[in-house]
Amino acid sequence: MKDFFSAENLHWQIVAALVLACIVAVIPNVGDFAIGAFTLVGLFKFIGGLFVSALKMIVVPLIMAAVVVGVSNMAGRDSFGRIGAKTVGFYVLTGFIAIFTGLLLVNIILPGNIPEEAAQELVASVEGTDYQDKIGKVKDQMEDQGTEATTDLVEIIKRAIPSNVIAAASNERNLLAIIFFGAVFGVFMARLQGEVRQTMDNLWNGIHDVMILVTMWIMRFAPIGVFALVTNVLIVSGLAIFQVLFWFFLTVFLALVLHFFVWLPLLLWFVGGINPVSYYGKVVKAQLTAFSTASSAATLPVTIKSATDAGVSNRVTSFVLPLGATVNMDGTALYECVVVIFIAQIYAATTGTDFGIGQQLTVVLLALLTSIGVAGIPSASLVAIAIILPAVGLPAEWLAIILAVDRVLDMCRTSTNVTSDLCITAMVASTEGEELEEIRKAAPEESAEAA
Repeated sequence: MKDFFSAENLHWQIVAALVLACIVAVIPNVGDFAIGAFTLVGLFKFIGGLFVSALKMIVVPLIMAAVVVGVSNMAGRDSFGRIGAKTVGFYVLTGFIAIFTGLLLVNIILPGNIPEEAAQELVASVEGTDYQDKIGKVKDQMEDQGTEATTDLVEIIKRAIPSNVIAAASNERNLLAIIFFGAVFGVFMARLQGEVRQTMDNLWNGIHDVMILVTMWIMRFAPIGVFALVTNVLIVSGLAIFQVLFWFFLTVFLALVLHFFVWLPLLLWFVGGINPVSYYGKVVKAQLTAFSTASSAATLPVTIKSATDAGVSNRVTSFVLPLGATVNMDGTALYECVVVIFIAQIYAATTGTDFGIGQQLTVVLLALLTSIGVAGIPSASLVAIAIILPAVGLPAEWLAIILAVDRVLDMCRTSTNVTSDLCITAMVASTEGEELEEIRKAAPEESAEAA
């Protein structure tokens, strides 16, 4: 039992915390239980908030140090442009695979293809809801950070070049601006010579190493934070709502599972020559942290540490992962596609207006673009969906239909987002000739010997 609580078994501790959270959440009226001035829900929210804040605290300095170190090591080599091209190519590939997976399942399961009477009741149930308040709060949070969702690539590029880098760093999650400045800084740092270059190398490597140590310290509290976060979500969401939106929930969940456990592992195996079981075992802490926090940005310190523990070099992780946490959102793109088509099916059931293949392909493109423009914060995809719906002729206020289950699905898709980042990182490292001995798939002769 003593070994169970050691740092080496942290992933099992987090799994145990998830199981315990599910058990506590189903206890009748547990949310009304009070401890002093706190209700139990309030206490869980407070503890979970502290854990997420601790992770966010180190995001900016870790990203800055990681990008500067990684780019300075690559600057002047052919690998810099090559790694960048591979990274973007894999982002687009996995994004389209995710979206078409969602598109396929939502057209097979047809979660919104319900009787007209039931569809009208469902639409009527969202009238007068706090849809605008919910979307408004997320929009305000994104505007404060300068990370509004957009389908305009020009706006995304403009966001990446900050007029004030200090202000960009202070808003916590304008990661594109931080990555751009860090990359420029790293390129020109590589041009320094002699003692000045050595001093700068030592400084930024030291900052990076310290941030990793801080990450390890924060993660020792992860089981407590995960338990508090997940319990709070399950108590607040309740279980009854899943009965109403069961087929929609199942469609999204199955699509995410397919991408998480089938397509990404297949890419690892055939493109990277990597054993997905071994690799997933190395990065499970990041996957579970992403699930509990529902934030790619907050999970980034753990993501970088997990990839490093799997043997991926700093020159790859420091470039691919920070960028991925900003622009590579497979789970989000998949979710946006399924939500829009689901609402289109309900719209067809109530009005008789079919949603054609041309409109569905438009949704595919918009889902990919808006997923790039979405901030790595909980529920940010709701704003992106609110942009897509009117663009394809659907009522944006019907987004309220899925709000009840959004938070739980947000946790699932964030874990998928982070897993995609990690898989792309491993594939880039593998195609760059890195050894990755601990996660390589066994050669035929090695497999025979093991047998």
